[in-house]
Amino acid sequence: MIVEILLLVIITICLIILWKISQSKKEDDIPKALEEKHRQMLVDINDALNKLSDRLHKTLSEQGKTQQETVQSSFKNTSLQLMASVESLTKTVDKRLHEITGKVHERLEEGFKKTNATFVSVMERLATIDEAQKKIDGLTTNMVSLQELLGDKKSRGAFGELQLESLIKNILPPDSFAFQHTFKNNLKADCVLFLPEPTGTVAVDSKFPMENYQKMFDVSASEPDKLKAQKQFKLDVRKHIVDIASKYIIPGETSDGAVMFIPAEAVFAEIHAYHPELIQESMAKKVWLVSPTTLMAVLNTARAVLKDVETRKQVHVIKSELGKLGKDFDRFDTRMKKLADNIRLAHENAQDVHVSSQKISKRFSQIERVELKENSNDLLDFDDQISNDKAHENED
Repeated sequence: MIVEILLLVIITICLIILWKISQSKKEDDIPKALEEKHRQMLVDINDALNKLSDRLHKTLSEQGKTQQETVQSSFKNTSLQLMASVESLTKTVDKRLHEITGKVHERLEEGFKKTNATFVSVMERLATIDEAQKKIDGLTTNMVSLQELLGDKKSRGAFGELQLESLIKNILPPDSFAFQHTFKNNLKADCVLFLPEPTGTVAVDSKFPMENYQKMFDVSASEPDKLKAQKQFKLDVRKHIVDIASKYIIPGETSDGAVMFIPAEAVFAEIHAYHPELIQESMAKKVWLVSPTTLMAVLNTARAVLKDVETRKQVHVIKSELGKLGKDFDRFDTRMKKLADNIRLAHENAQDVHVSSQKISKRFSQIERVELKENSNDLLDFDDQISNDKAHENED
């Protein structure tokens, strides 16, 4: 920048000089010698200007080269720093990306596991629901079949008898009951229980009237029809109680009471909850109303009574066997005492034999070491000792 200013000043000075010279030539008519001098001066100035221009060009070239080298060096350093920064930034970004990728992969894997577990759980529950639905469908079919079955009086009676038979056979011993038993009055009971005295023979009836009970809960029936069915249901149950009492309570042949089996828990609950007068009447007639659950309790009690009776019948046998067992134990105790004495004597004999064996072994050791005493009586004493030991052993 300074060189350019200097060059500009010199050029300005030269122009001023040339202008003055041209002015003086016009005004004073300068001689030719001065003109030649002026021309020579112009040539010198021109040479000086050329040299100055070359020098300036050279200086500018050198400065430009230096500046170019400086710029290149600076650019190179800046590029290296920038590359280093970019490389560091790339490593940092890669590291962060790797960490983020790992976390994302971990989260995705965990989420996949949870989703898979949830899916498996949902599938299992769906399978359970499907199985339950199948069971419900089967139960619905069975309920429809059961309703159709209970709609017929004969089928209903057969169903009650079958249920009663299953309960009794599973609880009581075979000789304590009978099905379709005929009494002396030629009346046949569904089942008879042979219980110990004073209870005796108890008849069980399983033909419960169910027609009007079903009408009571028929959805398609009107309220008047339901009330009518309820009244008729009470009349049917009351009549059935009277019939059982008159048919199956036979003085001198049966117990003073009979059992009316109701084959449905809902019917049993309906009577006890809303028809207490029927319960009172059945108790007055000594007709005991039982459902499948309460009948099981009655039968378990009867089984316990039968077992107690059988136990009492066998008391004398048990007493006799206990007496024999006591004698056998006394004999065993005597023999154990004798065996203990023999073991004690055998132990004592074994100890004596052991002592004799030690003495003999000791004497043999002395003989081997030639340590016999000079007195020969010691050898005789040893012989006597052996003889005494043998005599003692013979006595044992």
